Amino acid sequence: MRRVKVLRLPRSKVHLGAPLPWNVRDEQGQLLLSKGHLIVNERQLDELLERGAFVDVEEIRAAASNDAPKQEQKIVAPPNLFGLWEKKAQALRDLCQHPKAHADFLPQLEAYSNHLLMLLDRHVDVGIYRCVRQENQPHYYYGYNHAIHTAVMCVLLARHLQWSATRVLSLVRAALTMNLSIMELQGQMAAQDTPIKDAQKKDILAHPQAAVALLESLGVTDTDWLTAVVQHHEHLDGSGYPTGCTQPSDMATALRVTDVFMAKISPRALREALTSQEAIRQLYREDQGGPMSTAIVKQFGIYPPGDYVELATGERGIVVERTDNARASIVAVITDATGRLVTKTERRDSSQPGCSIVGNVVDKVLLKRLPPERFYGFVALDGERGDR
Repeated sequence: MRRVKVLRLPRSKVHLGAPLPWNVRDEQGQLLLSKGHLIVNERQLDELLERGAFVDVEEIRAAASNDAPKQEQKIVAPPNLFGLWEKKAQALRDLCQHPKAHADFLPQLEAYSNHLLMLLDRHVDVGIYRCVRQENQPHYYYGYNHAIHTAVMCVLLARHLQWSATRVLSLVRAALTMNLSIMELQGQMAAQDTPIKDAQKKDILAHPQAAVALLESLGVTDTDWLTAVVQHHEHLDGSGYPTGCTQPSDMATALRVTDVFMAKISPRALREALTSQEAIRQLYREDQGGPMSTAIVKQFGIYPPGDYVELATGERGIVVERTDNARASIVAVITDATGRLVTKTERRDSSQPGCSIVGNVVDKVLLKRLPPERFYGFVALDGERGDR
């Protein structure tokens, strides 16, 4: 009987929604998933890789020589998740712009948070990409978009810390509503090219308590949710607001850390966004390498999806996927080594020799010509942005 020789399965070799071209085994060679099995979302892939996934070397060779062309033909472009995310962003704006106008605000918000988790489970890197690439998002929608981006980061952080599903949901709902009383004001402030005004500052300082009062009037009774909202600007040293609390809840601290981090990488009319790398450095320094900042670094990555980078090959591209190595990502190449736009998007694993990321690209003019769907192979359906 042939002794099975296996190699660890690279994340970049698994295509969500496409049949596996080989069997997947554990380190001892025992079968975990059969050839042809479909892995349909990021959660399933994460669990498989964490368990320890390996592929028979002989099966890899056979697939490369015989099955690769056939397998490539079987891959069907997935629905456009960017379109689904945009629809959810519009839905949150409709719900939160005039919350008291919705008699069913609470069940709608709860359903919204469940749908957000579903979108992340389908392709978490797309959710992160939207957090990073914000240049084309109007400033006047900042408050609503910021709530969604912070909720995405909250999910990454809480799952890394292995919080229960119930706590994750409470944290997500707190992120979506922490600024419920000032979402329009946030958009105005993001769009203005002058410093914050006294009247605006007064509303900002009062917004945690105002948001809780509004949520309670809308039927929210979840104490973890409400506490996180009212304390999400408090600090352990008492320097926060609105009460100078020195013992904010863990959920409130998680919300504050993700809120501040997302604000730093979000552009405003008055200032440019920080790079992901600088924001991570500041976060790690401010949190003194604590569990919250460590969770964000590990889950977000040094070069997260959405970063525009240059490779050691001279090619430039967009990071589209994280790997187990926080410093090495999968990059969709958009130019060749001479800077010319390529017609076919290919992917590079930056952990491979000669393909490392050497830094960010500052000039982002080229990106305005390229839709994100190109980098992920998404398609629009029947004139819509990918809903099914």
